[in-house]
Amino acid sequence: MSEPFIVRRREPRGAPEAVRRTPAVAPDASQRRALAQPWTDAADPATSVPLRRARRRRIPDHPALAPLRHLLSDPEVTDVFINGVDGLFVDRGRGVEPVEHWQAAADELRTLAVALIGIGGRHLDDGTPVVDVRWEHGARVHAVLPPVACSGAAISIRLPQVEMPDLDALARSGLCDVVTRRRLEALVSARENILVSGATGAGKTTLLSALLGCVPAHERIVTIEDVAELRVRHPHHVRLEARQPNLEGAGSVSLARLVREALRMRPDRLVVGECRGEEIRELLTALNTGHDGGAGTVHVGGIRDLPSRLEALGALAGMDDRTLARQVVSAIGVVVHVERGGDGVRRVAGFARPALDETGRLRMEAMT
Repeated sequence: MSEPFIVRRREPRGAPEAVRRTPAVAPDASQRRALAQPWTDAADPATSVPLRRARRRRIPDHPALAPLRHLLSDPEVTDVFINGVDGLFVDRGRGVEPVEHWQAAADELRTLAVALIGIGGRHLDDGTPVVDVRWEHGARVHAVLPPVACSGAAISIRLPQVEMPDLDALARSGLCDVVTRRRLEALVSARENILVSGATGAGKTTLLSALLGCVPAHERIVTIEDVAELRVRHPHHVRLEARQPNLEGAGSVSLARLVREALRMRPDRLVVGECRGEEIRELLTALNTGHDGGAGTVHVGGIRDLPSRLEALGALAGMDDRTLARQVVSAIGVVVHVERGGDGVRRVAGFARPALDETGRLRMEAMT
C-alpha cells in the first residue's frame, strides 16, 4: 500500500535523487516552515515563481495546500489546473502554461482532491465524485474523481484577484481604449441595464466588477452569485451567495430565490454575477419593473450566439422564445461583449442592443 498523499516533483536530469514529500498528517514546525516556501530550483527556473510578498493572495492555512501554495499565493496566477496524472498547469493571464517537472500518482491526486474539497466544507468520494466549493477569501475549487475523470483526479482552482479592478487598471492592461472607457462610464452613469457576455476566462466578472466600482457611493449595490467572485470597490455593497444542499439534501438557497429576496433589500443596482438557469427570468422581471442600472453576465462564445444562449436559459425557466425575446428587449439596454485574444489580453470586442426580428424572436443589433 502506498504512503498517503505523496506529491512528487520530477527533478531535472542530473538532479539529486531526493524527492519532496508532503504527508497527509500535519507536519511538524520545521516541516511547516519548509513547506511554506515556494519550490525553487536554480537549474529549473520554470518552476521558480517569485512572490510579491506585499501583495500575496490570502489562502487558507492548511497543510494540504503545501504543494501548491507558491502558485496559489502568486498574485499573477488566476487559475491552477491539475489534469490528473497528465500534469500541473497555471494561467498568469497569458494562457495556460505547464509547470515543468511536476508529477503525482493517481492515489496521491485523489487524496489531494479530497483534502482541497474538505477545506471548503464539503465531501468528495465515490458516491459524490464531482464537487464545487468556495474557500475562505474567495478561491473556487472544482474536483472530479475517477472513473469520471479518466486520467486521475481533475482539479481546477479559480483564484480571485488580489487587487480590486478599476477601469483605469483595465484600460492600461489593454481592455479598452479611451473612447470605449468613456462609453462604459457613460452607461453606468445613465443607469443602463448592462449584460456582459463572453467566453470562459474572457474577463466578464473582472469588467463587471470595475463597472460597479463606477457606481455613485450613495447607491446601494446588491450582487447575487452562485459563488461570490465579484470584487467591487464601493462602500455600499451587499453580497449574496447561493448555497448548495447539505448531505441530507436540505438547506439549499438558489440564485432565483436570492434574486427575489434581493428585491426586498431595496437595491439601487441589482446584479446577478452569472445567469446560468431559471434566475434569468427573475432578473429580467426585476429589470422590467423599475430597477434600472442592473447588470449580469452570460457565458457565450460570440455575440451572434447570445440570442440562442438566452433562449436556452429562458427554456430552463419555462419561457418560450418570443416571451424571452420581449423580456430581454425591454430589460437590457446594452450588451458588452468581451473576448480574450491569442495574446492572452482581454478586450471589449463590441457593443450590441437586443431587438426583435420579423418573427418576434431575439436578435442583436451591433452598436457603433
